[in-house]
Amino acid sequence: MNSFEEDTTEPGAVPGQERFLQPVAEGRRVTVMLAAFEGWNDAGEAASDSLRYLNKLWGGKKAASIDADEYYDFQFTRPTVRRNAAGERKIKWPSTRIYKASAPSSNVDVIFVQGTEPSYKWRAYTAELLVHAEALHVDYVVLVGALLADVPHSRPIPVSTSSDDGPLRERMNLEASQYEGPVGIVGVLSEVALLAGLPTISLWAAVPHYVAQAPSPKAQLALLHRIEELLQVPLDIHELAEESDAWERGVDELATEDPEIAAYVRQLEEAKDTADLPEATGESIAREFERYLKRRGQDRP
Repeated sequence: MNSFEEDTTEPGAVPGQERFLQPVAEGRRVTVMLAAFEGWNDAGEAASDSLRYLNKLWGGKKAASIDADEYYDFQFTRPTVRRNAAGERKIKWPSTRIYKASAPSSNVDVIFVQGTEPSYKWRAYTAELLVHAEALHVDYVVLVGALLADVPHSRPIPVSTSSDDGPLRERMNLEASQYEGPVGIVGVLSEVALLAGLPTISLWAAVPHYVAQAPSPKAQLALLHRIEELLQVPLDIHELAEESDAWERGVDELATEDPEIAAYVRQLEEAKDTADLPEATGESIAREFERYLKRRGQDRP
């Protein structure tokens, strides 16, 4: 059993409300791999953008990369040419980059995996990723994706959290994914990581399909809130929150210009409000209040 999966629930804690990262011995750090891939698993680029935001926020340093020639069809995933700071033209090849960062004021180290879904040899590709995970002493894997869904832009973006790891799922009161059908590299990496003995969780944000173009800051924000809860590390995401508000106002304005879209959005809102009010549940209110207390504690001198 992973050393972080011991039962350390405090007396009086509510079953199913345990934290993702359990208390660890003094001086011991925990390493979490966060992975997202551009392409089929990344509606509105919300998943990859959320990890780019967090990697930049925490000043991640490049730790490794995976060579592109073995895994990409360059006619499908084409290289791009850009000018560098000196004005020189450089070709940027598609690749998978691995960064390492430490979450501020915590015992959490994070390994960011950022790249494009490969074209070839998915088994070899995921095996190579796990070699890096072992070398970087990864304890947990969190896979981040985004999908298009019939959800309104004016309501909280749903983020589903699932795991096929039995002990982890039971401790966190999660459900196994019920999806059956074609999968992307996120699904393959999830299975391979579990077979390698790494406790793995998958996060999926539901992006409104009628505003599927990138960027999707509201979906990014929803994913980062969920990552914040899992890592138990407060995030400074005020800038992204402002972008999310501006994005929502912009979509509101566009919707009012098209009566059919406006009527469709109202239909989605009514269905969402009738079926589920996620921000009105006791659990979500408690999570939000806990985030507030942690941020307030950080702001104090």
